[in-house]
Amino acid sequence: MCGIAGFVASRGTGDREILERMTRALAHRGPDAEGYFVESKRGVYLGHRRLSIVDLSGGAQPMSTEDGDLVIVFNGEIYNHTDLRVELQARGYFFQTDHSDTEVLLLAYREWGAGMLERLNGMFAFAIFDRAHSRLFIARDRFGKKPLYWFQRNGVFAFASELSALLRHPSAPRNESAIALKKYFAYGYIPAPHSVIEGIGKLPGGWCGTLDLASGTWVSRKWWEFRLEPSLAEPTEARCRNWAAELLETLDRAVKRRLMADVPLGVFLSGGIDSSAVAALAARHLPAGRLRTFSVGFTDPSFDELPYAREAAAYIGCAHEAETLDLSRARELIPGLLARLDEPMGDGSLLPTWLLCGFTRRHVTVALGGDGGDELFAGYDPFKALRASDLYARFIPRAIHPAIRFLAAHLPVSHANISIDFKIKRTLRGLSYGKQLRVPVWMGPLEPREIDDYFGDHTSPEEIFSEAIEAWESAGEDADPVDRTSQFFTRLYLQDDIMAKVDRASMLHGLEARSPFLDLEVVDFARKLPHSVKLRGGTTKWILKKALEPLLPASILYRKKKGFGTPLGPWFREGAITPEISTGWPGGFVKRALREHQTGRGDERLFLWCQHVLTAWRKARLGS
Repeated sequence: MCGIAGFVASRGTGDREILERMTRALAHRGPDAEGYFVESKRGVYLGHRRLSIVDLSGGAQPMSTEDGDLVIVFNGEIYNHTDLRVELQARGYFFQTDHSDTEVLLLAYREWGAGMLERLNGMFAFAIFDRAHSRLFIARDRFGKKPLYWFQRNGVFAFASELSALLRHPSAPRNESAIALKKYFAYGYIPAPHSVIEGIGKLPGGWCGTLDLASGTWVSRKWWEFRLEPSLAEPTEARCRNWAAELLETLDRAVKRRLMADVPLGVFLSGGIDSSAVAALAARHLPAGRLRTFSVGFTDPSFDELPYAREAAAYIGCAHEAETLDLSRARELIPGLLARLDEPMGDGSLLPTWLLCGFTRRHVTVALGGDGGDELFAGYDPFKALRASDLYARFIPRAIHPAIRFLAAHLPVSHANISIDFKIKRTLRGLSYGKQLRVPVWMGPLEPREIDDYFGDHTSPEEIFSEAIEAWESAGEDADPVDRTSQFFTRLYLQDDIMAKVDRASMLHGLEARSPFLDLEVVDFARKLPHSVKLRGGTTKWILKKALEPLLPASILYRKKKGFGTPLGPWFREGAITPEISTGWPGGFVKRALREHQTGRGDERLFLWCQHVLTAWRKARLGS
């Protein structure tokens, strides 16, 4: 796991000093070493910061082929690199390193070109300078687990793992993107290909691109996308047993692949289904008692999962470590975290995730987690509300929806984790919009009319939520709402919220985080399962729970889901965290929202946190 940066510049628009500034801004991502490649004649500059995980002595970057025709900077891990190495050796290739996955990428590109991407099982963002063809080839993994920002401007094409590194280049744009900020307050995160800076993009997960050095032409394309292809087979009892057994075997192989490391390794363990499954499977492949697990809890019992984590650890037989986050510790940590945040990110669980990663990094260098299980197997609360939502929309006249929302708004506000009043109010809010927008509006900080009020102008919901609409419609006209919703969570929320959050939180501490549920084999299996075995009779992740019954007790598999939330509600209500309120626009909107929240007339925790994060980001990055 590393940080990469680089640019291709026409004469006089770049030098090594700029490259070093960009690369050293990524030191936290790669604390072990740095390296540079410069070919000033063609204006090619590549930088790399290394977190040494695999082939500690032989994996230095930038790495070149023996003849020097190909040069790579790479961030990530290729879990099937050993198999690919054997295949390439059978085709006559010789390797200079002992077991570096970076060299496998170089020679795989030489053999298959861009077709190599379809063979990779892993997480990655990389750039390859192809001297012979005078081009730069850039690619990002299927789910965007590893970030990649870029811009092309004033004769410069530049890229980096983080926005903050890219902004070290003097040709980088500086102005905020109005549409990106509207999407930020709609989703709580900024979806690719947008970034908070106008003119700087994120290469989306599953995309690649080529820059022709002679002409300066940049052409990008989608090389993979998540698409559900559910089986039409009747989910009989026998067939479900077979699916469950195959799922367990597939997930077991995925976990085993991710135990590949030349450094200490552990597992994030919340006590939920997904992380407990990863820990239990990892323990199968390690000597008894060698597995280390880590978790973070809260003093607020409605958010605290430590008792479940300890139960799971005891059952699995691993050495468990935990920390507790209270209000005073949160107040102490938040300013430092937000000052280092690369781009505004409104997921409140960023704080405990960051704390967990820092705590874990004191013991290990690599940690496996359960991310992806909820998206692939219909694990979130909105999945359970889909049927009831359809009935409500069908039988309750739309003309009285506002009145019902008005009545629900007077329910007493509870700031407990995923409280009943929160669910009711959020569900009714989503039902005020069409099917394509119900879930994103349900989850978002602001709904469309509030976004108009905040920004003082009108933007159509179709433009603001264009990514969510595309994900919904891409499932096909005959797709079940469960599958359509899964498309949204997997293609959008997973990539631009969950993966971005985990990447930033872990890499700020120089910790590598791995996600077995996003193994290519697991994903291919999950996307072909019928929705009826994912959500069954109101039970979310039904087939996954059946698969894990031989591995974990019912008290873990069938307990009520908590989620990795943060008690932002009471923190804002009590004034422990207060968003800065400007005297002008949009200060009036923020002031009203804070007053509603603190008097108990509304629950504005999501918006207030997004506003707080944005203000802190502006102060740290733009000096405003």
